[in-house]
Amino acid sequence: MDGRLSFNIPRERIGVLIGRGGEVKEHIERSLRVSLKVDSVLGVVEVEGLDSNPMNVWRARDVILAIGRGFPPEKAFKLISSDEHLLEVIDLRSILGRSENAIKRVKGRIIGREGKTRRIIEEVAGVDVSVYGHTVSIIGLYENVVIARDAIKMLIEGKTHATVYRFLSERRRELKKLSKTKLWE
Repeated sequence: MDGRLSFNIPRERIGVLIGRGGEVKEHIERSLRVSLKVDSVLGVVEVEGLDSNPMNVWRARDVILAIGRGFPPEKAFKLISSDEHLLEVIDLRSILGRSENAIKRVKGRIIGREGKTRRIIEEVAGVDVSVYGHTVSIIGLYENVVIARDAIKMLIEGKTHATVYRFLSERRRELKKLSKTKLWE
């Protein structure tokens, strides 16, 4: 790897990436020792590493993709502050095809009335979820992201909300039991 990546984010999210007075862009550059070049017309972002750690380029990419997928910078910054946090992006088009109606229906199921379902997934799984465009994105610790992803896939498959909530509470109990076991080892 040559320490440089180039990719697109939605143009309407470029302003969020740059931030007021350039503060978000500068925070990413300073925290991860990278240089960002942003083409606001095309939505192209280029990340170049300024040191010998190629992981910083990949972490910057994930932070920028998270912002591009609808997360506020403060939530995306979790990917900077912790090596254990990761970003997962589920592309609904790859599962549902290009039917805008199907995508809209599934996004509504994932969000729930007044955001209830998304809030329950976030609280129970201990993650942050963003539903934006044709994607659903998750930021969290690996085990928690897996739980949230499985719950979201159940909703995509048409399982009832009650079934998904039951699944989430069972997984939460398992996580709590596992963390107590680790404390005693």
